[in-house]
This record gives sequence, structure tokens and C-alpha cells, in this order.
Amino acid sequence: MFLKKIVFLISFLLISVVSTSQTKNNTFLYEGRVEKLQNNSVVLIGTASSVSFNFTGNECAITLQSVDSYEHHNYVSLVLDGKYIGKVRIEKGDAQSFPVKITSNKKVHTLGIYKTTEAQSGGVLFVGTTAKLTSITTKKKKKIEFIGDSITCGAASDPSDIPCDKGEYLDHHNGYYAYGPVLSREIGVHYLMSSVSGIGMYRNWNDENKDEAIMPDVYENLYLTKDSSKPKYDFAFQPNIISIALGTNDFSGGDGKKERLPFNPEKYVSNYINFIKMLYKHNPNVQIVITNSPMVNGERAIVFEDCLNKVKAAFDADKTHKPIVIFKFKPMTPKGCSGHPDVADHKVLADEYAPFLKKLLNEK
Repeated sequence: MFLKKIVFLISFLLISVVSTSQTKNNTFLYEGRVEKLQNNSVVLIGTASSVSFNFTGNECAITLQSVDSYEHHNYVSLVLDGKYIGKVRIEKGDAQSFPVKITSNKKVHTLGIYKTTEAQSGGVLFVGTTAKLTSITTKKKKKIEFIGDSITCGAASDPSDIPCDKGEYLDHHNGYYAYGPVLSREIGVHYLMSSVSGIGMYRNWNDENKDEAIMPDVYENLYLTKDSSKPKYDFAFQPNIISIALGTNDFSGGDGKKERLPFNPEKYVSNYINFIKMLYKHNPNVQIVITNSPMVNGERAIVFEDCLNKVKAAFDADKTHKPIVIFKFKPMTPKGCSGHPDVADHKVLADEYAPFLKKLLNEK
């Protein structure tokens, strides 16, 4: 077992190739934050990152492995011939084979394997499939990147397999049904998820940027961490729109036990402005949308909106890039685990946001 893990680690470090969405070799289609390895294997990293393939016949099995700096389980969601067929739990340890039940008599089937959990839950290694593969292509579509926190991740949204008061945090994730992927499928665009639970623009849910990295610290790393041994993000996706939904954790009071300073609007606005400048450096033609949070209400919501207006105003004289646009979600009382939106809530958020983004795309 130890020798096998060493061999895997060496191959992982020496022969990996960075890939960040819409990479295809006519057999497999990779989307999202992923890292391609040897022999068409790939590490699914970010929320709803995926590998898809077409195959013939009525037999298919896939081999998956949960990979991280320590052993633990993970999840993917499977979509067969356009139909969601559920979550698959990948137990810790060696790669495991999972049969996929074929229920239709279509000549050619399509299977999509989507990482249900987020980057911080470790990677899911797609080793391969026994299916008889045929070529796969993808239509050219407009593209949206969603940058955010646990809400954007679809964290704590799905207690259908394990109740909210049972299991671990990652057991209740369902990135496939997060608002970003849902609305992207609704309006027919490619999407990329760059989201981390608990993260903020200048501080995190329970940390003043002392022990934990904030989004500006990790965004340029493919794995959304500060680990310098991991590849850099290659910015190949080049979205038409980048949606930024960060602030819920900056405004949070934390756990009530750890020292929490008053919200610092100047720091939040300053970090936001610098973050957008970094995004423009990598995506010069992008349209940026900044959003409030459906979870931030009352006086905090007023301060939040004022901060967003100041961020927008900081770029009013910028004639090089498209004008920044603000979108406001309606307040929501979430029904998911630990105060998060559940899958139904995410559909509400998607339905609110989709028409706005679709109109913005059609204006370009």
C-alpha cells in the first residue's frame, strides 16, 4: 500500500499537466479546475469540475479515488444521458470501481462525472472507465466564472443521504445543484467555479486573515490554496462574465468564541479593488458582476451595499474595461444545514440571477 502511494505521488508530481476547463482530446471532455495526469486520468479539484465521455453498449464502470494530503472519503455526482442519477461516495484508500447502470436503449450514451465537493475537500482522481468510448465534442458557448464562498460551493445544501446533524461538513455538499451550475445549464453557458467555504475578501468566517488564507491569497493557485507545490491556475477559461459573491464571511461575527474585530469597510473595499485589478490582468475583456449576499441582512446589508457601490465607483473612470455591474440577491431564510441554502434555495437564487446574466451576455 505504501509503495503504491509513493508511486502515485511521484507520477502526480512529475507528469501532471494543468487544465482549467473545456480541454478535450476527442475521448474525454474536462471542465472546471482540474489537473490532467497520465493516460487520460484527471484530478477533479474545484466545485462541479467534471470529466465527461460518450460510449456505446450497455456496460460502464468508472474508477475513482479520493486523493488528499490525508485519507478521507469524497463525493461526485453522476449525470447519465442528461439525467442526474445521484451522488457517489468514494471511500478513502485505493482507487475503487463503480458500475453505472444503463437504463435507456440509446445507441450512444453520455456520462458526466461532477465533483460534488469543493477544492478544500481534496481531489477526486478519475482513473478511467471500462466503457467502449466514442468521440465527444462540445458546442461553443459563452462562459461565466463564479467566485465565492460556501454558498457558491453549494456547501451544506444536500442532506438527502446524510442528515444535517450527522456526518461531516463535506457530506452535505452538492456543487452540481449550486446556483452557478444550475443557472448556467438554464441559460446554456459553460461555467467555472472558484469558491471556498468560509472565505472572504479581507477576512474569513472565523479568522482575521491571521491563520487562514483569504480569496486574494489563493485564487491564482489551481487548487485554491497557498500550497506552492501545486500548479498555478492558467486562466485559459477566459470567461465573458466573472461573478463575484464575497462578503458573507467578511461580515460574519464568527463563532462568538474567537476574537472578532468590527467589520472594516475600508479594508474590504481596498482588497476588493485590488482583487478586481488582478482579475483584469488575467481576463482583460471580461465583464465583472459583483453581488451582495442573501444571507446578510439589516444594517449589515446597508453597509454591504455601500461597500459594493464604492468598489464600482473606483472603476468609473476606467475606459479600458467594461463597466462593473452590481446584482442584488433578495434576502433569504435558508433551509439547508448550518444556516446555508439548500438545493431548493439554490434554485431560487439561480432563477433570480439567470435572467440578469443572460441579458448581460446578450448585450455583448
